[in-house]
Formats: sequence, C-alpha cells, structure tokens
Amino acid sequence: MAKGVRIHNPLSIEIGNEVDPDRISGEDVIIHSGTRIYGKKTLISKGSGLGYESPVTVVDCQLGPHVELKGGFFKSSVFLEGSNLSSGALIREGCILEEQANAAHAVGLKQTLLFPFVTLGSLINFCDCFMAGGTSRKDHSEVGSSYIHFNYTPNQDKATPSLVGDVPRGVMLNQPPIFLGGQGGLVGPVRIGYGTVIAAGTVYRKDCPEGGKLLIGKNDAARDETFHMGFYGDVTRRVYNNISYLANLLALREWYVHIRQPFFRLQDMGEGLYMGMMDALESMIGERINRFRALSEKMEASIALGEKVRYKKTILKQEKEFLENWPEIETCFKSGHETRIDQKNRDDFAGIILHKINRGEKNYLQVIKSLDKRESAIGTQWLQNIVDDITRSSLNQLPSFRF
Repeated sequence: MAKGVRIHNPLSIEIGNEVDPDRISGEDVIIHSGTRIYGKKTLISKGSGLGYESPVTVVDCQLGPHVELKGGFFKSSVFLEGSNLSSGALIREGCILEEQANAAHAVGLKQTLLFPFVTLGSLINFCDCFMAGGTSRKDHSEVGSSYIHFNYTPNQDKATPSLVGDVPRGVMLNQPPIFLGGQGGLVGPVRIGYGTVIAAGTVYRKDCPEGGKLLIGKNDAARDETFHMGFYGDVTRRVYNNISYLANLLALREWYVHIRQPFFRLQDMGEGLYMGMMDALESMIGERINRFRALSEKMEASIALGEKVRYKKTILKQEKEFLENWPEIETCFKSGHETRIDQKNRDDFAGIILHKINRGEKNYLQVIKSLDKRESAIGTQWLQNIVDDITRSSLNQLPSFRF
C-alpha cells in the first residue's frame, strides 16, 4: 500500500512472509478482498488486478502488465501482458498464457500453453495442450464452452499432449485461427492444423495437421470388444505425436531465448517475468519427457499381454524397439542439439528483430506483426528445421516403425 498498490480491505487478504514486495509493482495494481498471495517467485507487474469477481489465490506465478485474474486458484504459471481469466479458474503448474490470451469462467489448465489472442469459453478442461492461431483479438483461435481435452487413458498414462497449431508458424501471428466447437473434445494426443474447424458436439480422435478442414464427428456405433488392461497394440501414432510435441517445445525454447528475451529487458521487472516463463517452459518439457518415458516402460507389460493373445508380431516388435531404445530417444530431447541447428537463419532473424528494437520498436506483438513475408519465412524456416531435425533424430531410433 505504501508503494501505491490499491487494497481496499487489507484485513481480508493474506500475503505470505516469503513474498517479495519488490516483485510487486506499485503502479495501478489492485488487490480485491479475499485475495491470497504466496510464494517467493510471485511477480505482479503494473496495471494488474486480482480478485475482481471472486476470491483469488496466487502461488509462485508471474503476471505481466495489465493481467486480470478475476477469481480462482493459480499456481506456478505465467500470464503475459493483457491476458485474463474469469472466476472459477483452476490454473495449475506449468502454464503459459501469452499476450491477450483469455478464458471465461470455470476453466481448468495444467501444462498448457496458449499463444497470443487464444480464447477459451466457459466450463473447459484443457490440460496438456498447446494452442496457437489467429492474428488479433478480433481474429483468434477459440475453444467453445464445455470442451474437454481427454488426457488420461484407460491404461493409466498421460503421454497424451495435443498440438493445436504449431510453433514455427504460430509464433509469426499470421496463421488462420482454429475453432474447436463447444460441447466437444479432443482425445489426445492429436495434431490439428491451422484453419481447422471442429464442429460443436464432436469428440475428435484423429489427426488433421494439414488444417483447413471442417471436421464433423460421427458417434461410434455401439459395440462390445475384449479389453486387455495394459495392452497398447499399435503405438506408432502415439509415439510420433509425442515426439512432435516435444520437438515443438524445444523450438519454442530457442525462440524465447533468442527472440523474446530482448523484449523483456525493455520492461519493468521484465527479467523476473522472463525467468518465470522459462521455468514454466522447462516444466512443460520435463513433464512431457517423464510421461513419454513412463509410456515406454509400459511396453514390457504390453508385449507380454500381446504374446499371450497372439497379437501381430510386427506390432510387438515395434513396442519392444520403443522400450529398448528409449534412452537414445530421450537423449534427442536432452542433448541441447536444437541450439546448434540452422544458426544462420537464427542469427539472420534475430538481427532483423534487434534492428527493429534499436529503431525504437519495443512492443513484441507489433514487431512480430510488422514482419514481411520474407522476414517471417526466415524465422519459420529456422524453427521448422529444429522441429524436423529433432523429429528425424528420434525416429531414427525406431527403424521398424512406419510413419
């Protein structure tokens, strides 16, 4: 309050002793009644507000300028400039909402990354997802109300991340939006391309990475089948989609390091906000590797069951290959090879961005949207080369797979 934070009812709020007041801006920050703030990593930038609609709990989150967390629970996540969530939110570890991403009431996220402008309706569970697409608040990707990303399988694993859009094109903020119609869902892991519309009421179980399609689901005919708990069968698509997801996250980390970081240096408390964003991204990468590893470990039991029911030998061979070659696959994600891929395009693109910053262009969204086709193509090619190289290196460890 001494530094300018507006707290109308101080006796109604709790602030942990570990919270650092120097990481809370005094400029136009408002903390409404019923707010609880904990965690030494918590950072709140200018113009942000907590608890306008209902009580808020914030634990080790980093808020950029003009963020509105109107009600709910928020832990170990990052909210960049202009993002906002309405009451009833449950935002758990490892989430990043980039600029102007937003959600209506009763939305649950964990290990989820939303690029700028992405909008979520109400009553949504959208954990373990990446989503991009759109060019502005008037032209944005959207998830309709009452939507679910199904991220837990009957075999009790969560190697189910879904890529809605991609990093190499999504970062340029020039792609068609994606629309996921309400009262529907995705059964992860799936890949959905830009310009895709999934009709309301559709639970989609396949991939449409090429985009530009209207997908209208049909209810599966009722049938009874024998279910063997722990048996996976053909894991080709599941493995590929996990590799693709991780490759995109590794490309995004390079984007954050070389392209986004200079913009944070230009804003008040930007360094702390950047470090929080990198921590959240590392949490996502670590989570996906751990879940992927756990899936590989389940192949031993799956193989034993497959042999018992005399399943196709070619499929069992693939499962065995996935199990035995996991250490080499994991190395592809942990070796840091992505930092050495296509350094020429990386440096050329970083030079373009730095030139714009030196001319006084300091707003990240405006700078990216000002790029012409030639300039954005350089950055996209760099990132796509990272995704392709990581994917190729991983698949080289699985020679019997047919993708």
